[in-house]
Amino acid sequence: MKAERIGSGRKLLLVHGLGGSWRSWSPVLESLAACREVIAIDLPGHGGSPAQSGSGTFKGLADSLEEYLLANDLHEVDMAGVSLGGRLVLEMARRGSAGDVVALDPGGFWRAWERGYFRWTLTASLQLLRLLRSSLPLLSASAVTRTALLAQLSARPWALPRALVERELTSFATTPTVGPLIRDLADGPAQKAPVAPTTGRVTIGWGRKDRLCPPRQAERASAAFPNARLHWFENSGHYSIWDCPVRATRLILECTGSDKR
Repeated sequence: MKAERIGSGRKLLLVHGLGGSWRSWSPVLESLAACREVIAIDLPGHGGSPAQSGSGTFKGLADSLEEYLLANDLHEVDMAGVSLGGRLVLEMARRGSAGDVVALDPGGFWRAWERGYFRWTLTASLQLLRLLRSSLPLLSASAVTRTALLAQLSARPWALPRALVERELTSFATTPTVGPLIRDLADGPAQKAPVAPTTGRVTIGWGRKDRLCPPRQAERASAAFPNARLHWFENSGHYSIWDCPVRATRLILECTGSDKR
């Protein structure tokens, strides 16, 4: 599994979202690395990490992540994850393979019709982006098309940097495991709890303007992880690390690095 390491100090593992890469963390990477040794990974089948057996399923990714932690002496490392990555770090907490955990807008808490909405909207977005693949550099240059293409993920997509938009849309369109993962995530079971006793603090952050995983799902996440602290990002969409990077950085640093055991 490819990893980018930057900074020094207590280790902090970052787990990106569906169709992303370690570069998805670029708006907060340097500020986190000013205080911690940051290890930003590419999940199997994403970025520079080749797919492994089961990389098209949540369980497969979780197993691969747990194996990576054990192989690299990172068992019980502090973690932060966003979207799919948020769900994965909660799973590591449940398995007892994490230290302090910050999960930003984690998936996995939809019910009934929400599953179909998630599957349909992301599948449609994937198909559209693959059709527009050659035009993404041009489309990313326009605030209007940035807004249209990223409205589910950001509360202010028109304000996002062109380079970030082009990179993230291209990554989502070209990651081969995205399609199978959409289906698996939509149909899979809800998050399981409780967390293992060896896990440190658990913090869940949620954007009030999240259009992919609506804010009502935060209550379900809190019910599934009753000992977790819930933090609201008032003016953020699904990706708080893009919409409010300063506040996201502060939350991650404040909620990891405790002497918990």
